Amino acid sequence: MNSVAASTSLPHGDGAATGIALFLGALVLFAAYDAFAKQMVAHYAPAVVNLGRYTSINMLALVLLLRHGDLRLWRQPHQKLLVARSVALAVVATCFMTALVTMPLAEATAIYFTAPLIMVAVSPWLLGERVDRAQWTAVLLGFAGMLCIVRPGADLPLAGTLLMAVSAVCYALFQVLTRRLSGLVAAPVQFAHAALACLVITNLPALFVPHITLPPWPEMAVLVAGGALSGSAQLLLLAAFRRVGAATLAPLNYVQLLLAVLISTLWFQRPPDAPALGGMALIAVAGAYLARARRPA
Repeated sequence: MNSVAASTSLPHGDGAATGIALFLGALVLFAAYDAFAKQMVAHYAPAVVNLGRYTSINMLALVLLLRHGDLRLWRQPHQKLLVARSVALAVVATCFMTALVTMPLAEATAIYFTAPLIMVAVSPWLLGERVDRAQWTAVLLGFAGMLCIVRPGADLPLAGTLLMAVSAVCYALFQVLTRRLSGLVAAPVQFAHAALACLVITNLPALFVPHITLPPWPEMAVLVAGGALSGSAQLLLLAAFRRVGAATLAPLNYVQLLLAVLISTLWFQRPPDAPALGGMALIAVAGAYLARARRPA
């Protein structure tokens, strides 16, 4: 899950090539962490896996805050928007990890990747942006792709599918709020605020589910080390965004969907069927088109 909001620079020469390479490296690490999480939720409660992940990410957030020089997370301007953004990402993390218990990795990732389409669909009302006919066509094409994945007879668990749909909607809301806060609140503050909220909120389900206990420390250390994959991916994203504009990198996001299909097929022996693969292709094409169409002049 890409949750970094960073200032960008215009691509030029070798800097652009380096930025693209860093971005692709981040996508590989994100896909690797999703596979790791899918494996771990077969043995541990989703809240415990999230605890390991966000322990690592909060360590990274603390380093970024110290470099930024402002530790006052709860004394920032636009605090209500900042809290809403952080809570939205925490809901994403909670729903995504819980859905992985029953959902195949490829299909789960594909549903999650409808979030940019949802963001475009709601942007006229929440951001006042104009969406033209071609963009609406792409949004409808992407949602048709999702219906190919979750169609009747697809043998996907209802609860997991609904959780992934909630995750996609909340991630779209997170993206909208990130755009609203861009230039108003520093990126390290946004990152640390969300990381802390995720650490707390993703573990709230443990209060209501009996018999959730922490594993022995060597196993917990493995979960924390796995979370470092996600944290390292965030660092690579920050480095990539310093070299290349986000609009240039956005269409490449769908490389992660391809990686999820390969991992689901080769690691978990759960290859998507032909209609699901067709749906994933529609989502990727629609999302990549929208990412290119929304590039600033």
